[in-house]
Amino acid sequence: MRRFGLGSKHLAHPINIMIELIRLNGQPFLLNAMLIEQIEALPDTTITLMSGKKIVVRNEINEVKAIINSQFVKIGLIAVHKDVEGS
Repeated sequence: MRRFGLGSKHLAHPINIMIELIRLNGQPFLLNAMLIEQIEALPDTTITLMSGKKIVVRNEINEVKAIINSQFVKIGLIAVHKDVEGS
């Protein structure tokens, strides 16, 4: 069985850290969310990567944040806190 992951040979399934965004020209593209350093609204949403490269997208800043957080929850990088009644 072929194994994938973030440097781990013990994961049986690939870790999907790619998020889909929309360029200003309307073209969708995939971006590795782990490479993002900063996101700003200038007023267009501008993503700065760890390399310093900047990407401007059509997506609103709150939408990009939600997409990233949702993906990180799916792969277990962010825990979901649920209040338990009576605690």
